Amino acid sequence: DLAEIEGEVAPVKTQSTPTVTRTTAKPGKKATVLDNRIKIEFPFNPETLDIVKSIPGRRFNGDAYPKHWTAPVSIDAVKILSKNGFALDPQLEVLLEQNQITVEEVKEIKIPGLKLDLFPYQKKGVAFIEAKGGRALLADEMGLGKTIQGLAWLQLHPEKRPAIILCPSHLKLNWAKEAKAVLSGKPEIQILQGTKPYEITGEIIIINYDILSKWVDTLKTIQAQVLIFDEAHYIKSNSAQRTKATKSLAKGIPHVIALTGTPIVNRPIEGFNIAQVINNKLFPNFMDYARKYCGAHHNGFGWDFTGATNKEELHKKLVESIMIRRKKADVLPDLPSKLYSYTPIKLDNEKEYRKVEADFIRFVKETKGKEAAIKASRAEHLAKIEALKQLSIQGKMKQATQWIRDFLDANGNKLVVFAVHKTTVDHLMEEFKGEAVKIDGSVSATKRNEAVEEFQNNPKVKLFVGNIQAAGTGLTLTAASSVAFLELPWTPGELVQAEDRCHRIGQKNTVNVYYLLAADSIEEKIAEILDEKRSVLDAIIDGKDQQDIGTLTKLMESYEKGGK
Repeated sequence: DLAEIEGEVAPVKTQSTPTVTRTTAKPGKKATVLDNRIKIEFPFNPETLDIVKSIPGRRFNGDAYPKHWTAPVSIDAVKILSKNGFALDPQLEVLLEQNQITVEEVKEIKIPGLKLDLFPYQKKGVAFIEAKGGRALLADEMGLGKTIQGLAWLQLHPEKRPAIILCPSHLKLNWAKEAKAVLSGKPEIQILQGTKPYEITGEIIIINYDILSKWVDTLKTIQAQVLIFDEAHYIKSNSAQRTKATKSLAKGIPHVIALTGTPIVNRPIEGFNIAQVINNKLFPNFMDYARKYCGAHHNGFGWDFTGATNKEELHKKLVESIMIRRKKADVLPDLPSKLYSYTPIKLDNEKEYRKVEADFIRFVKETKGKEAAIKASRAEHLAKIEALKQLSIQGKMKQATQWIRDFLDANGNKLVVFAVHKTTVDHLMEEFKGEAVKIDGSVSATKRNEAVEEFQNNPKVKLFVGNIQAAGTGLTLTAASSVAFLELPWTPGELVQAEDRCHRIGQKNTVNVYYLLAADSIEEKIAEILDEKRSVLDAIIDGKDQQDIGTLTKLMESYEKGGK
C-alpha cells in the first residue's frame, strides 16, 4: 500500500545553483567509472573500509593490481563517496549534479501554445518533470490531471518528436482526445491497432500494452525522443510480457515519463520496474533492492519478496530522485467543486452498430417532412434509438469494466457508477461481487438503506452501482468523491441530481465526474445535446416532459442533417 510509505511531498525549492553536500577530497581517495561500475580506491583505513562496505552491491576485486573495490553506478553510491572525501571523476560529478537539481517554484510557468490553463499544482508537476530532464514518475492521485501534465511537458518541447504514449487499450481514444485538446500545431496523432505492424507516420504515437510486444522492433526504428507510459503499475510483474516489452522499448529513449496514482499497488517489489525504466542507476541491483525494501528471504522453496521494510527510506529516495506525488487534500484550494472528464471507448461490435445506425438514418430520411408520419411513428423512432443505445453499452462493456477495475485498484478510493438498463447494473454486480452494492427498481426501501449504509461505512464495499432514476435522488454517497456514468439519461437534470449524490454536505474533496461513452456513437450525440441544455436546466426540469420531445426531437433533427 503506497500510503504506508508516503510522507510529506518534498518541499519545492528555488532552482538557482545545485545544493551538493561535499567533503574536501582526501589524498588517495578517488572514485572513477570502469566497465559500467565505480572503481573505488583508497589507502587502507578501517573507518573508510566500513564506509565502502555500506555501499549497496559493493565488491572487492582482490585479483586486480592494485587491489580495489567496485560498486554499481548509483546516486546512493556517489553520494556516500562524495560525502566521505572521495574525489569523483567527471561522469560521477555529472550524476551527482543532476540528482541535486530541485524543482523551480514557478508561479506562472510559460508553455507556449498550450491550449488550456493549468492549475498551480499542475504547473509544478510540469516544472518537476523539466527539472528531472524529462525522466520522472508523476504519481498524483487519480483525478488530478496526470495526462494533462504529461501532454503539457510535450508542448513545452515540440522539438522532441516522435513521442510514444503507452497505455491500457481502453484509454487510447482518451489520450488522442486530450492530445488534440491540449497540443497546438495540430500534430499528427496515430493510434496503433492490431498485432501486425505497419508504417508509423505520426508525431504522437499511441499504443496499448497488450500489443506492444509485437510492435517493439518497429517502434525502435523511429528513434522516439519521449516515452510516456500511463498506468505504469501495469509493469509491476517481471515475468509479464508487457513488462519485458516496455523495458525493451524504453532503452535508448532519452525522456521517459511514468504516470500512475499507485506506483506500488500492494508491496514495494512492484515499484522496482518503474524506477528501473526511469533511472536504472537509482536501484541498480534487484537483489539489493529486494533485501532492503522487500524483506527478501528464502523460505525453503524459493525467494519471498512480498515483505515491506525501510518504507520511509524508500519513500525519501523516490521523492528525492524521480517521484512527485500530490493528493487531492494537498491541492484542494486549487480545484473547483466538480471536475468533468469524458473517456471515449471504442466499440467492439462496431460492424453491427453501424448497420443498425444506417437503417435508422434511412428510416428518418424517408419520413423527413412528413409530420403526421413522424408523430405516428414516434414509438418506432424511440425503439430504434433505444436499440442504438443498447448496442453502445454492449460494445463498450468489456473496456468500461476494465476502467472501473483500474480505478478501484489504482488508489483504493470508492466509486459510484450510474447506468440505465437493469442488464448493465446486473453485469457490474456480477463482475464486482463481494465489493459492490446496488440500488435499482428491484431493491426495496429497507434494502436501499442497507446498501447506502454498507457503501458509506464498510471499507470492503468499494463500488455503488445505481440506476439513474432509482438512485439518482435522495441518497447521500459522500464516501466516494468520484462518479462515473456508463449510460446517459434524457435530461441534464437527472445527470446533475445523480452527480450530487457525492457532492453533498460532508464531502471534503472535489467531485470527479467521468463519462464513459462509446466513441462516434449515439451516446456522444446525446451527451452533446445534454450539455447544450444544461444552460436551460431549470426550464427543462420545470416545464417539459423529462423523456420525450426535447432531446429526442433534437437527436432526430441531427440525424436528418446527416449527423452521426
